[in-house]
Amino acid sequence: MRRALLFRFFGVLLLALAISSAISYYFIGNHMLDNNISNMQNTIHVVDYSLDYGEDIQEELIKLHASSPDQSLRISVIGIDGTVYADTETTQIQQMENHADRQEIKDAIAHGQGYANRYSDTLQKNMLYVACVSQKGDYMIRLAIPYAGILDYLVAIFPMMLVGIGIAFIISVILTFRFTDTITKPLREISTELGKVNYNEPNFHHRHYQYEELNIISNTTAHLTDEIGAHIQQIEFEKRVRQEFFSNASHELKTPITSVRGYAELLSQGFVQDEKTKQDFMIRILKEMDHMTSLIDDILMISRLETKEAEVTLSMVRMSPLLDEIFESLEPIATAYQVTLCRECEPIIIEASMQQIQELITNLVNNGIKYNHAGGSVTVRIIRQMQNMVIEVQDTGMGISEEEKDRIFERFYRVDKGRSKKMGGTGLGLSIVKHIVEYYNGTIELISTPGEGSIFLVTLPVLGEK
Repeated sequence: MRRALLFRFFGVLLLALAISSAISYYFIGNHMLDNNISNMQNTIHVVDYSLDYGEDIQEELIKLHASSPDQSLRISVIGIDGTVYADTETTQIQQMENHADRQEIKDAIAHGQGYANRYSDTLQKNMLYVACVSQKGDYMIRLAIPYAGILDYLVAIFPMMLVGIGIAFIISVILTFRFTDTITKPLREISTELGKVNYNEPNFHHRHYQYEELNIISNTTAHLTDEIGAHIQQIEFEKRVRQEFFSNASHELKTPITSVRGYAELLSQGFVQDEKTKQDFMIRILKEMDHMTSLIDDILMISRLETKEAEVTLSMVRMSPLLDEIFESLEPIATAYQVTLCRECEPIIIEASMQQIQELITNLVNNGIKYNHAGGSVTVRIIRQMQNMVIEVQDTGMGISEEEKDRIFERFYRVDKGRSKKMGGTGLGLSIVKHIVEYYNGTIELISTPGEGSIFLVTLPVLGEK
C-alpha cells in the first residue's frame, strides 16, 4: 500500500510541478518581455536625445550605433507617414517599403509607443520591434532585436526553475514519506491487532491516531476484535462445557448400563434360581432402563433447545387447567414424600408450547418435592405483571447455599449428590428449565436460604395473548 501511495503521490507531484513550472515560465517570460520592452524604450529615448535631425540622419545613426555596446540592436528612424529615413542594417534606404502598416508604427502613432513581434524580410529572422514618437519632430525611433518568443528566455529561466523544482521535489519526497507513514503505520498496527484473533487468548491494543478516519477504523476494529475475543472465549467455554457434558453424560449412562449388564449376566448364566429374586432383578433392570430413557430424552431436549432445533408447536395455553394437570400427575410423588402441593393461578392465557411450559413447571415442582422434608409444602403462584407472566415456585425444603446458587443450572450438577442418585434424578431438570426460559427470552431468579427453602421466580413474556 505504501509503495502504491508513493507512486501515485509522486505522479501527482510531478504533474503539479510541471503545470506550475509551465505557468511560472509563462508569467516570468512575459515579465522579462516587459522588462526588455521597457529597456528598449529607454534606449530609444537616449537615441532620440543623441540624434541631430538637422544633419544626415543615416550618418548620425550609423555613428551612434557604432558606439553602442550591443551591436545586435537594429535602429530605424521612420517618419510619421511611414517613410524610412535611416536604418542601421541597410544602406539602401530608398528601396525600403513604407512602414506605415507596421503594428508597432500604428500603435506609436496612436499612443506614442508600440511594439510587435514578427518575421523580418530584410533580416530573414524573427524580431521584436519597439517604436516611440520622437520628442524633436515628426519622426519615430524604432529598435529591433532578434526574438523568437518567450522561449528565448528559457536559457535564463531554466536553471533557476530547475533548482526550485529540485528543492520542492526533495522536500515533497521527505514530507510524503512522513505522511504515508502516518497512514500506513496505523493500518499496519490495526492489521497486527486483527491478526491476534489466531491466538487462543488474544490481547488487543488500540491507539488514538491523528486522523479521525483512522480512529473510526481503529474504534470499529477495537469493537470487532472485542466481539471476536468474546466470541472466542464463548467458544472455548462452550467447548469445555460440551466436553464436560459428554463426560458427565457418559458417566451417567455408564452406571445404569453397568447395573443392567450385571443383572442380565447373572440371569443369563443361571446363578439366580429363585423366582422372586429373578423378578426383583427384572424390575431393577426395567427401572434402570427407564432411568436411561429419561436421561437420553433430557439430553436430546437440551441439545434441541441449545441449537434452536426443537420442533415447537405454539398454541394458546390456559395456565390454570395446565397447572391442575401438572398437580394431578405429581400428586402421587408428593404423597410419597409427604409434601403438600398448593396453587394460586390467575386466569392467564399465553402463546407458547404447552409441552415446554409443562416441562418447566413440572421440573421445578418435582425438585421442590424431592428436596423437601416430610410435612413440607410446595406452592406455585402464577400471576400477571404488565406484559409478563410470573411463575413462582416456593418450597420449604433444604435450601441452597450462596456458593451453589450459580451452579444449580449446570447440567448434571446436584446439590445433594447422594440423595439425587437415590431419588433417580437425571441432574438435567434445572438445566432444561433454564434453556426453556431462555428460549422464550425470559428470566429465572433464585431466592434461597439454607434450611428454610427456596423460591424460583420465572418471568416469561405474554406473547400473542387473546
